Amino acid sequence: MSADGLNLAQQDAVNHLRGPCLVLAGAGSGKTRVITHKIARLMQTGVPASRIAAITFTNKAAAEMRERARQLAGKEAGQVIICTFHALGVRLLREDGAALGLKPGFSILDSDDALSLLKDCGKTTDSATARQWQWAISRWKNAGLSPEEAAAQAQGEIERQTAQIMARYHERLAAYQSVDFDDLIGLPLRLLLTQPEVAQKWQARLAHTLVDEYQDTNATQYQLMKALVGQAANFTAVGDDDQSIYGWRGATLDNLRQLPRDFPQLKVIKLEQNYRSTGAILRAANNVIGPNPKLFPKRLYSSLGEGEPVRVLACDHEQHEAERAVARIQSLRATAPQRSWRDFAVLYRANHQAKAFEQALRRAQIPYKVSGGQSFFDRAEIKDLCAWLRLWINEDDDPAFMRAATTPRRGIGHQTLAALGEFASRARLSLFGALFAHSLPAALPARAVAALHEFGRLVSRQQQQARHAVGHGAARQLLSEWLQDIAYEKHLLDSADSKEQAAARWHNVQEFCDWMAARCGGQAGDETGAGARAESSLLDVAQTVSLISSLAEREQDPDVVTLSTLHAAKGLEWPHVILAGVTEDVLPFRASEDGGGAQAAARIEEERRLMYVGITRARQTLAVSWTRRRKKGRETIAAQPSRFIAEMALDAATVREDPREKLKALRAEFAQKAAAQAQQQAHGR
Repeated sequence: MSADGLNLAQQDAVNHLRGPCLVLAGAGSGKTRVITHKIARLMQTGVPASRIAAITFTNKAAAEMRERARQLAGKEAGQVIICTFHALGVRLLREDGAALGLKPGFSILDSDDALSLLKDCGKTTDSATARQWQWAISRWKNAGLSPEEAAAQAQGEIERQTAQIMARYHERLAAYQSVDFDDLIGLPLRLLLTQPEVAQKWQARLAHTLVDEYQDTNATQYQLMKALVGQAANFTAVGDDDQSIYGWRGATLDNLRQLPRDFPQLKVIKLEQNYRSTGAILRAANNVIGPNPKLFPKRLYSSLGEGEPVRVLACDHEQHEAERAVARIQSLRATAPQRSWRDFAVLYRANHQAKAFEQALRRAQIPYKVSGGQSFFDRAEIKDLCAWLRLWINEDDDPAFMRAATTPRRGIGHQTLAALGEFASRARLSLFGALFAHSLPAALPARAVAALHEFGRLVSRQQQQARHAVGHGAARQLLSEWLQDIAYEKHLLDSADSKEQAAARWHNVQEFCDWMAARCGGQAGDETGAGARAESSLLDVAQTVSLISSLAEREQDPDVVTLSTLHAAKGLEWPHVILAGVTEDVLPFRASEDGGGAQAAARIEEERRLMYVGITRARQTLAVSWTRRRKKGRETIAAQPSRFIAEMALDAATVREDPREKLKALRAEFAQKAAAQAQQQAHGR
């Protein structure tokens, strides 16, 4: 171990500063430590912090990496670009998107806005159908296909229809000066591939690029990385093929296979020493992942000792499984009172499995949280306010216009908006652009025109004020005045089911405004990876809001047991983990349309990686439970333990029966013996 706490493999990864490098970082092997130390090492060798980029997959991971880099390399590390792929895409498009016809103030549509637009394009009100289009279009975009290319390879009438809707959707996005989240990768890639001078500029700007969770990249993200690093290929990809669990959303292991082909000089470094889990847990993990084919073989080992054996809990049904999980948590906590509730997690394959555990924890009065709950920014009141912010930034954002014009209501009804939409379409204008057209009064009643003009003047006035509201105090004052201007508190009171609900929503609004104002005050670091910032205007800060997934990500973890899906648990760890529902056809999950062949084999391999991820979340103890019966729809069917339990190759002694079952068996045995004795005595007489 070196003076800075790095083992030999970690040192090798940190000191490889020129050319392409792939760091295969097994679970718990210190990949974030490697990335942050490599940032510091690059800075020590004279690379300016502003020319280093570290790309992550979540805002939370970016915030953690930013903080650790600053602790290691000082304030200057705040200039390192540490952000998500999508935030980097926004940065490219805000700066150079004009080459693709985008204004700097383009809008970013969230999933719901994009869904509404697709319904309009496909002339349907059915959300389920529109969601199917949305998923298909997202898959095509992530594969790098244009609407024309999607239409060319479409198979069957449904895919051909979806490709036509995709073409109309793209036309609307361009007209609205808007992009969706997939465009934040696809458009920057097109920009770099079609504009050589822009590509050269960004390749010169980024001296070294680090990509975290590389195994989770999709085809377009890989192409974007290649375009950013150029011929110099000074990059470090950090990932683990055994933890690739997002194939359903486009992530592909082909990106790992492709690296040595595209970069023959690639240096591959394996991190196999695990600093998280005990030997018993790692042995189970290594055994489970063993049957999967290996791109780069590795085997994790631990210096933390053997630890407690991994336990397997055989349960009767879901409620029994939940009761046993609660009993285990209570038992572990009773034997070591210093343990906190936050030391425990129950992980499962699908969201619906949480219900039984929630009920059992409530009965036991144990505090818990369900990971992956509603994002702060998904709340209706926050989306209302964000629609106004989007309209300040981009007057051509028609979906934002529709929401802001009707929330709160201000005498602009759906008939007025429909008539305005038809007028704007004929005049080839955005809805906002159509407000002050000379011929509008001929198309709409005078009262409707007056209401629209009043709304337009209000938006324009607020837009100007937001541009000049610089710093915390000015921004907070303007936000308060804005809420009064649009009578938003009254809107919440009028629309809520109760005063308590209205008060809770108003509290969320105040929290959002406080947070916006704080960002105008020049806090160090933000979700865009911009590093330390000077004071900003409210309009500048509003441009970044669409990228932020959750305000709660910055909150301290409360002292509660975590219930989480395996996918949501990726990247996290707990001292004590219960891996529940490890039952065949649940984990591995079996869909009704599953067939055989290579596709089915690939699916099982990904499910096996999911099991591996679940096992390696545990630090000190791990229990794996399965049920003899399980619910399937309204039926209860017989079930078998998952094949993955056998693959863990555990000692038979680790299978723990329920103590209550043992007690029942002893009582039955005692009753049997007593009956036999009584019978003997009767014969004796």
